[in-house]
Amino acid sequence: MPNAKVLPVRATDAAPCCPPLTERPLTAEEAERAAVMFKALGDPVRLRLFSLVASHEGGEACVCDISDVGVSQPTVSHHLKKLKEAGLLTSERRGTWVYYRVEPSVLAAMGRILASAPV
Repeated sequence: MPNAKVLPVRATDAAPCCPPLTERPLTAEEAERAAVMFKALGDPVRLRLFSLVASHEGGEACVCDISDVGVSQPTVSHHLKKLKEAGLLTSERRGTWVYYRVEPSVLAAMGRILASAPV
């Protein structure tokens, strides 16, 4: 379905998403769900922001701590929004700042998809 709109992946959807690629071919639905996550990370700025949040002490980062990625603040906000829509990040407003956290279940799902079969 080339014109079908792909809905954002929620963290609860992503956890059981897909088997390892070496286990069996993905179904069309599994491939669409995985593609949403990987597409969001296909942009270098988004990948860098995702990495900054994931590696930040305590597993969450204030937007004020991760905004220096070589693009304007509105562009940072745009990329963080795309990561949230893909189900890769959650956020919480605390006062004037927004704190981002990587969904552990999403990391596990992505890792599982890319896991190789035991040798």
